Amino acid sequence: MSAGPVAMEGSGRSKPSSRRAVREIAETILLAVVLAFVVRGFVVETFVVLGPSMEPTLHDLERLFVNKVGYRLQAPSRGDIIVFAYPKDMDRDFIKRIIGLPGDTLEIKDGRVYVNDSFLNEIYVSYPDNHANYGKVTVPPAHVFVLGDNRRNSEDSRYFGFVPITNIRGKAFLIYWPVSRFGLPQ
Repeated sequence: MSAGPVAMEGSGRSKPSSRRAVREIAETILLAVVLAFVVRGFVVETFVVLGPSMEPTLHDLERLFVNKVGYRLQAPSRGDIIVFAYPKDMDRDFIKRIIGLPGDTLEIKDGRVYVNDSFLNEIYVSYPDNHANYGKVTVPPAHVFVLGDNRRNSEDSRYFGFVPITNIRGKAFLIYWPVSRFGLPQ
């Protein structure tokens, strides 16, 4: 003779119904989508480098992460690589290096950059424009002066002027594609 069904002790919870399981899956997906929008909108965003203006630091079609929170907590620094809305067309994003901060006096003589009358040693510039000159200017409050690392082939503050700090989308902090270039941009 068979003893019949056996009751087992457990948590006292019954199996979720299929309706409840579908609801839990939908809530999880909705939460993931909301978190993705929050992260992309306020924390980190991806960016694709277009063109050679930041070579050799960054190359055409490389993909990187941009920290969108950092400048809400601290001021930009000289040498930071930033993504910003192009001052002449806010729908376009550019990527360049900050050279001048608010109040700095800048001058370019024979391709050499001087900040506050001191030569700026730029180890990241492999393609200097030895014939470039740019008159002495002072960076206005709440603006930065940016240059591409490939000075011979860069549309930067020499052409479009100072970048309002409010135009900065974030600081480039990690190259993730191609995998062979994975790492921090210097």
